[in-house]
Amino acid sequence: MFAQRMRQKESEFYFVSYPAEDLLRKVRFVSRFYGERGQSIGGEEPKGKAKEVDDVERYVQAIEKNSKSFQRDLNRRKVKQIKDFYRIEVRQPVIPGAILLFTTEKLTFQPLKGMERAGNLVEPRSEFLIIDGQHRLAGLHFYLQEKDADRRVEVPVVIFDGKTADFATEMFVVINSTHTRINRSHLIDLYERIEWGTDPEKKYAAQLVRSLYEADDSPLQYHINMLGGRSHQEMWINQAQIFGETYRLIRRRDAQHRFKDGRGWSKERGYGLVRDTLKALAKSFGETWGDNKNHMVTRDVTIGAMLRVCGDVAARIDATVAPGPDLVKLLEARFKPVSEIVADFRREGFYERFPARGQLERIDIIRKRFARQARLE
Repeated sequence: MFAQRMRQKESEFYFVSYPAEDLLRKVRFVSRFYGERGQSIGGEEPKGKAKEVDDVERYVQAIEKNSKSFQRDLNRRKVKQIKDFYRIEVRQPVIPGAILLFTTEKLTFQPLKGMERAGNLVEPRSEFLIIDGQHRLAGLHFYLQEKDADRRVEVPVVIFDGKTADFATEMFVVINSTHTRINRSHLIDLYERIEWGTDPEKKYAAQLVRSLYEADDSPLQYHINMLGGRSHQEMWINQAQIFGETYRLIRRRDAQHRFKDGRGWSKERGYGLVRDTLKALAKSFGETWGDNKNHMVTRDVTIGAMLRVCGDVAARIDATVAPGPDLVKLLEARFKPVSEIVADFRREGFYERFPARGQLERIDIIRKRFARQARLE
């Protein structure tokens, strides 16, 4: 198929005008489906209400559920609205924006003679995964069932192949966080769930973040703003922010022995270290832990600093002390002097007491303060 090869920064991808019927045969819908009221297909329906099943819902129910992909709630009502738009609005293009697709295969591109950027792109053997545009393509499927549908429709498509996995994932987040208001932290869910060759360090960091959010003994349980999490809970830090700091933490060479065992990355060891460090700091801050009206103790900037000081703990504290009661006791003694600086974390005047040119610099300033109090410098 004819394609234009495009470059942005260090990534290359392809722009293709795809005949609609050919494209629908070549894409793979993978999603969790939620109906108009948010019920998951296969879940329990409200008592006294019969479940309405129509062509759209049957189509979505047939979509394969698979954790190896980008995930996005597919809404029956939205698909219907898009189908109606395609049928009624003749003055507007059926697909006004490019559909973003991904394949794990590295595609072969054959430039035309004398042209470096335009040529023939060989289709993948497997189906494309949809990064962005599932609702538009589902609506297009139903539009093409109409008797008077224009079957000459072509769809503008951007294709990412295997060598751009991380770039494609980040594109999913950027597109959906701006157009459909999906939390930017969805990137972290993807790193945790997809299995086609992404960075194992990122997947491991995502697992630690998930444990910090879910585990009953986590000082941050349900206080991380996670996609699909408990939105009624008071949130202290964004999932993407805590992932960034956790990823930075596990990449510290002098700390990695605390995150690995003989089999490689160990979720139990890594989570235990972070959990116990946060527990010790929480005890030092006492009643101010969680008091975000008057203090900045459990705000994103301070939690980021706490995660950085976990690296100092990993590098300086005896590695023979395993996570658990003994490590907590040792760290509580180390961090006890932090109670002397609690007043510095009052909300009023906080930024003046920790002046910096930006958030990242302020996080590091606070981290150094913690390390100095705990003699971890």
